Amino acid sequence: MDFLQRLSQALDRPLFPWKKLILGFSAGQYLLETFLTFRQYRVLQKTSPPATLANEVDRETFDKSQEYNRAKSRFSVVSGLYSQLINFAFIQGDVLPKLWAWTGRLVLQHAPQRFSGELSHSIVFFLALFLSQQVLNLPTKIYNTFVLEEKFGFNKQTPSLFVTDFIKTNALTLVLAPPILAGFLGIIQKTGTSFVSYLWVFTAVLQLFMITAYPIFILPLFNKLSPLEEGELKTEVEKLAARFKFPLQELYVIDGSKRSAHSNAYFYGLPWKKHIVIYDTLLEKSSTKEVVAVLAHELGHWKLGHTTSLFGISQAHLLYIFTLFSVFLNNNSLYSSFGFHTEHPIIIGFLLFSDALSPMDTVIQLLMNILSRRFEFQADEFAKGVGYRLELASSLIKLHVQNLSTMDADWMYANYHFSHPHLSERLKALDYKGEKAAPIEKEKDEVVKASGRDEL
Repeated sequence: MDFLQRLSQALDRPLFPWKKLILGFSAGQYLLETFLTFRQYRVLQKTSPPATLANEVDRETFDKSQEYNRAKSRFSVVSGLYSQLINFAFIQGDVLPKLWAWTGRLVLQHAPQRFSGELSHSIVFFLALFLSQQVLNLPTKIYNTFVLEEKFGFNKQTPSLFVTDFIKTNALTLVLAPPILAGFLGIIQKTGTSFVSYLWVFTAVLQLFMITAYPIFILPLFNKLSPLEEGELKTEVEKLAARFKFPLQELYVIDGSKRSAHSNAYFYGLPWKKHIVIYDTLLEKSSTKEVVAVLAHELGHWKLGHTTSLFGISQAHLLYIFTLFSVFLNNNSLYSSFGFHTEHPIIIGFLLFSDALSPMDTVIQLLMNILSRRFEFQADEFAKGVGYRLELASSLIKLHVQNLSTMDADWMYANYHFSHPHLSERLKALDYKGEKAAPIEKEKDEVVKASGRDEL
């Protein structure tokens, strides 16, 4: 605690250049990401696939994948510059204090007297800021959906569906944000600088609630979940789940094709009740064994404790964020640098603190990507160990071809951006050499023994 107090005093100096520091962090991060994108762009200009994929991906598909990812790279540079310009305008133009003053007048004019305090003001300010950012981000979203994704055959959204999704998303925020923000700010107001543990518990409970509520109340607003029909696939998945005591409650098919041609599969739910969701686009393009192999990979994440580990890490990260925020909460120089000379609203402090924290969050995200890639290799190894080596390799190739995913990557770019290994790395780790026949039982037994997991 003494360290945090000394840190707070060191950062709360009248002439501390907070505005320049935050703008410098933001510009530096953009320049770094642009440099990495340039390195990746050179990889995307290659005209032949990696040796691992030479016999798996035809030239036309590889060329299209390269073209698609080059287009995404160019878009990321332009959209990133657009975001930088908006951020610069917000900071240099003192938009935050002006928006705070304007929303304050709205609250005084239209809200009953008992709702005219900082809490109500903060909620109105947040909603105004959120909606303005949503509008400002519309051009890049529209271009990405109706130009970039459309050009390569992925977009399935109609303009009316796009508008409907936009309205629903903003309506949900208008409904959910006020009570969550009221809880967040209320805890800090009542507990002062000792808010850290209380806010941490509140956030953990909120996350668990959202895990339960999202698929029941929110997801159906955007997609249709249908129980997987009886048949070979359902039988095989249920057998696999029973084999490892995975608490499978229901198997669903989601209408992902409603918006995109991309495909995937995932599971969600509380520890004692899980649901598996398969994209209809995955079912359309893959054989039964290939789909089961993908789900074996997902079960690997559960069996190896990856989901629990990531949840624990996210809780530790939140504790770290809230602890550091307690240092910035009453930082006069931070507020003054951004035009808040007499008022120190909690929500403003948290927004500015988040900007100041961005370099450290970049480092943490880098470490999380490294850990995530390690987990992906382990989940692939799990699927391999239960006898789905070739089927998983085949499904990965199909998924990458269908999604036109990156098939090779610059090592610096991959370490910074990728939460999953690229295709060549995964096939190499699976010892895939282009075999097409299903593995024999003897090979399955040898792989299981070599994995060191008795239950397999």
